[in-house]
Amino acid sequence: MFEIKAKDNMGRVGVLKTKHGEVKTPALMPVIHPRKQTIDVGKYGADIVITNAYLIYKDENLKQKAIDEGLHKLINFDGPIMTDSGSFQLSVYGDVEITNKEVIEFQELIKTDIGTSLDIPTAPFVDREKAEEDLKITLERAKEAVDYKKEQNMGMLLNSVVQGSTFLDLRRECAKELSKLDADLYPIGAVVPLMESYHYKDLVDVVMNSMGELPDNTARHLMGAGHPMIFALCVAMGCDLFDSAAYILYAEDDRLLSTRGTFKLENLQEMPCSCEVCSKYTPDDLRAMPKEKRRDLIAQHNLHVSFAELRLIKQAIYEGSLMELVEERCRSHPALLEAVRQLGNYSKDLEKYDPRSKKSAFFYTGPESLCRSEVLRHMQKLREMPKKSNLVILPPSRKPYSKFTSGKLGEFYVQGQESEIDLNDTDFMVLDVPFGLIPLEIDEVYPLSQNDAPRIRDVDAIEFLEDFINEFSEYYEQVLIHSRVVNNLELESYGEYSQSDEIKYTKDDIKKVKAIADYQFGIGAGEALFTGKINIEKSKKTGKIRHIYDGKALIVNMRASDSYLILSKEGARRLHGKMPYPQNRVVVNKDSEPFALDGKSVFCKFVVECDENIRAKDEVLIVNEEDKLLAYGKALLGACEIEQFNTGQAIKTRKGMKK
Repeated sequence: MFEIKAKDNMGRVGVLKTKHGEVKTPALMPVIHPRKQTIDVGKYGADIVITNAYLIYKDENLKQKAIDEGLHKLINFDGPIMTDSGSFQLSVYGDVEITNKEVIEFQELIKTDIGTSLDIPTAPFVDREKAEEDLKITLERAKEAVDYKKEQNMGMLLNSVVQGSTFLDLRRECAKELSKLDADLYPIGAVVPLMESYHYKDLVDVVMNSMGELPDNTARHLMGAGHPMIFALCVAMGCDLFDSAAYILYAEDDRLLSTRGTFKLENLQEMPCSCEVCSKYTPDDLRAMPKEKRRDLIAQHNLHVSFAELRLIKQAIYEGSLMELVEERCRSHPALLEAVRQLGNYSKDLEKYDPRSKKSAFFYTGPESLCRSEVLRHMQKLREMPKKSNLVILPPSRKPYSKFTSGKLGEFYVQGQESEIDLNDTDFMVLDVPFGLIPLEIDEVYPLSQNDAPRIRDVDAIEFLEDFINEFSEYYEQVLIHSRVVNNLELESYGEYSQSDEIKYTKDDIKKVKAIADYQFGIGAGEALFTGKINIEKSKKTGKIRHIYDGKALIVNMRASDSYLILSKEGARRLHGKMPYPQNRVVVNKDSEPFALDGKSVFCKFVVECDENIRAKDEVLIVNEEDKLLAYGKALLGACEIEQFNTGQAIKTRKGMKK
């Protein structure tokens, strides 16, 4: 029903399958009022819409027409339709004249594609007793709806809405309990007041705490979110669907949406974008028009802007630059900037979903970039890597740093009593933003060279580098810091090192590939892979390592774009023979064994278990439940997604081990 086609952080480009066609997500569902249809939203990019089943139910004429002819003909839309159950009216008026079962039955009767149970929307910041009472009813009704759908063998998909107000533990509890019901989609409800009051920081907390308990194998819908300025942020948190009537409601009030906020027509001297409306008309033209014509044109603009932003977000996911877009968009308003900083507190949650390698370089746009998954992941890897006795810290040069670092390195400073240094027992690292310390042996691995940051440091970046030095100095007996680093950071308590002329860096390709293997596959992988008569073949054009052999037996290839190691059959055997179970492994069931051995791709439904540290695009070993090596390949999803999905590819197999 839902498949992931591309991903970046928690953002997904996916496909949601319904009876009336497929929907490519992230997607906006414009709200269609069953009595007031003025705009053909499909003409402007809508693949799916949402309307209110309760309003149709309450109007006898609409109700009978929907029953006789179907919902799609009623609102004149051929694609997938989601219906709300009347929960919004319940939140506004305090009561509705329909039961949970009745509204489920009615939605199936009028042939909606995605129906919704009658949940209780609990406003933000209510007292806890009220939130708990509402949550109890919401969960009871969600279970009743799922059970009733199964009993009646209904064909529509079913929403179960996450509630809990702004009590994060209640949001988690609700999401966890709903996940047990096996519903089809999981909207996050009652967040419109947060967005209307610019409480985006609280929105981040509500969404991230809900997402943490929701299954990854379903589409997630952020109810009522329709302003394009927040789409990128919400997609980065894992939201796949949005719905809103903002396009028409704002138009009725002469307001134009944009990714930078909202423009009032009365204040416009120039049109805000290059859509058809903005290209054809001036603000004066619109102001001179009759109200209805002006409203429809502004609504068209609002739809253009919204769908254009979603297309841009999808492209950012494909190329791996979603977080740069998020950071850019969130600078349009202080409350949004606060929200993206709050999202930084959930870096560990985001990292589980973030591919290790991407098409796009890492661009540092400000201190918020220091909280991205790539930075957190590198810091974790660096802490795990074995340390030598001495550390030499160098200033940044051109990238890759190792290519432009050799021989004598300049003047150094040392903290405390200096001692003679053994260069064979020394780690050489470059200090730079945004990754702190970068060992020269692994500096070509994505994204340690594939990044850029301003040379003029902001205060947060300087503090980040100082903290990095202070933390990692504790791991070493002696730390030497280049004079340029000491001067730039104004480090105190460091004295000149009298033997600076003796500090030299010598490149060693064997050490380099072993370090990369340890960084990529885990400590010990370098020794496991590269034993014997190691022969390294380099590109004649670029000088980069391309192939690594033991004699004539190929062990690995090194991918030019990101310097990650691509296993051969021999490399897979070596890695499997030395690395402990379940490290780097995807375990498949008996049904899948013969297909894996033949080199066929592995689908999620055949996976029994996998290493929790596997991320999308990782090189992995495919084994059976007795840990027999069957094949090797590239993960298309992260471990948490592989274990939850029952459809779609998990691993693109490179080769099977069948003789």
